[in-house]
Amino acid sequence: MLLTEEYAAPVFVAVASVGNVLGSLLNWIFGRGIERFRSRRWFPVGEQAMDRAQELYRRYGRWSLLASWLPIVGDPITVAAGVLREPLPTFLLLVTVAKVGRYIAIAAATTSLV
Repeated sequence: MLLTEEYAAPVFVAVASVGNVLGSLLNWIFGRGIERFRSRRWFPVGEQAMDRAQELYRRYGRWSLLASWLPIVGDPITVAAGVLREPLPTFLLLVTVAKVGRYIAIAAATTSLV
């Protein structure tokens, strides 16, 4: 989008950030209710993976949400935050900082190439 110059960088940052934060919020909501299904056969996350995600979140705490922008590990962090009952305002603040920061960096790097 940025390379085509059809969209302004602030629009890109805003739209991408809002969509990404809403996706993380959905993960947090799923995390709030997911524990009751953990023992079911169809549960998509293995026992060890779930335990590992929770352990990492306990170890690094809410600050691990600043890594929620990372591929592969970002979504499990946001689910673990829901499972471990991270308060919504704190969750949204840290995830928003991470996601907006990511898209500002992408926009800055991309627009400097043009």
